[in-house]
Amino acid sequence: MYAVTVDARIAGGAPEMDELQRVGAIALLEQGFDAVDGIEGPDGAAVEVEVIDSVVAVYPGGAVLKVFTHAPTLETAEEAVRSLVEELLERSDLLSDWTIDKCEVQLHPDLAQESLDAATGPNSPPADPAARRAHLAQTPGSTAASPAEIAADAEKVRHQMLALAAGLKAFGPGPFGVLSEEDAEDEGVGGCEGTTDQDAQLAAGSLMWATDVLVDQLFMDVHTLTEGHTNVAECEDVLWHLEGLPNRYALRYDAKFARRFLVTVIAMTTRFTQGTFTELSCVAEELALRLLLTEAKVCLETFGLLDTGVEQALDCFADLVYEDMDHAWLYDDATDGIEDSPIGRAPRVAPLGLADWFTPFNEGRYVHPYAMATPTGDDQRDGEADS
Repeated sequence: MYAVTVDARIAGGAPEMDELQRVGAIALLEQGFDAVDGIEGPDGAAVEVEVIDSVVAVYPGGAVLKVFTHAPTLETAEEAVRSLVEELLERSDLLSDWTIDKCEVQLHPDLAQESLDAATGPNSPPADPAARRAHLAQTPGSTAASPAEIAADAEKVRHQMLALAAGLKAFGPGPFGVLSEEDAEDEGVGGCEGTTDQDAQLAAGSLMWATDVLVDQLFMDVHTLTEGHTNVAECEDVLWHLEGLPNRYALRYDAKFARRFLVTVIAMTTRFTQGTFTELSCVAEELALRLLLTEAKVCLETFGLLDTGVEQALDCFADLVYEDMDHAWLYDDATDGIEDSPIGRAPRVAPLGLADWFTPFNEGRYVHPYAMATPTGDDQRDGEADS
């Protein structure tokens, strides 16, 4: 199964849609998808692409569509879905001047690596990403990008990330390890040796880029658990990020939990970009930041941009934002049960048990009302109360 992401936007210069227009756009797109069971392959190919499901999210400037398909190849899925969405847009007076900015399959990194690991023999691709791209470019008949094209693409993404850096308004270069002139002259002031302004900007931009990817893919995880009426431990479909949470609670990561966690990610990253962030608010935010940092490094590595300086800048950022690393105990099977007892660990603001993940550390911390427990403190609505 392929999940194709389509970013469709209103015409340039057109006024943004008001609430009524957005409702109308959702209805038109959903009705269009409901009427489709399959799509012809590209260029009238005999193969048919089956449309399994679709998710429509409309915002003032356009819509993000998730189309889940069965197709023989990634390229076939992308081309067929693009053709379908173009046809749906053309059919409507409201949507006919929209354009498609993106139509692509996002490969799950674990599945992609699994496929590479399974490839054996003299003709199998190298494990190193850079060597693999060069190998594909030299393969006869391959349509893979040349080294020059790969370098150009990486440079383009680098510029895009640098442009995004200013959007991380809550943090200047200091949190990424860049010392001011006064601090650099003070021998007693620490920092990240070798971290430059460019490193800091690229690290900040990668966090902005990763925020978009993380939120987008968490929506897909929510959809997967909702449709399957299941939880992370028992889910047979691919999940993007929820499997990256502590495994000891995997049976209790159901669709409702996933929605609460998604809202927490959005609330945290909103404070990053509004400039209102001061401290992480709860255990769920500590785990959300862990996923965000991992995704930022994956995005950088994908485009060959994760060098020592940028990685160090992200590590400096993590050291500053985290008040402590107690949440890491949740990933250690040897400490199973420590979250429910203060014995053997230093005192912290709040316990680590799942029932407390969305509880603010103190009255000064902000947790979105949707993510918090009910006013009575009853988390039985999610089946999440600790046993």
